[in-house]
Amino acid sequence: MQSATRKLHYVCRSDEIGEAEAKGFGPLDGTRRKIVLTRRRGVLYAWLDACPHYSTGTPMAWKTDAYLNGEKTHLTCHSHGALFEIDTGECVLGPCLGQKLTAVDIAVSDEGEIFVAAPAEEETT
Repeated sequence: MQSATRKLHYVCRSDEIGEAEAKGFGPLDGTRRKIVLTRRRGVLYAWLDACPHYSTGTPMAWKTDAYLNGEKTHLTCHSHGALFEIDTGECVLGPCLGQKLTAVDIAVSDEGEIFVAAPAEEETT
């Protein structure tokens, strides 16, 4: 589970992310931005909290853990109204149409602990 080049960060237990929920964590030790965890059809996904509409990656939530649209079918950038597929990160509506969120590697231990490895460009140390 340990990556030879990137540090794994514990974020929470698997049962803390319910179906059609999204939660932000961080910024984690040694990273610049938050990581968003979400679950769809029983599968966990992790994304960098950075809308690709701007090159610097605008944070997407307008308040704590407000990452989903009202129907809980898409991740949403509340700054621009962009909608992203939960499972692929692809923008399907908004100013960044066709662009994708940055995927974050995720691992779940046998005990249900979730670990993420932030993208290398996000690490500050």
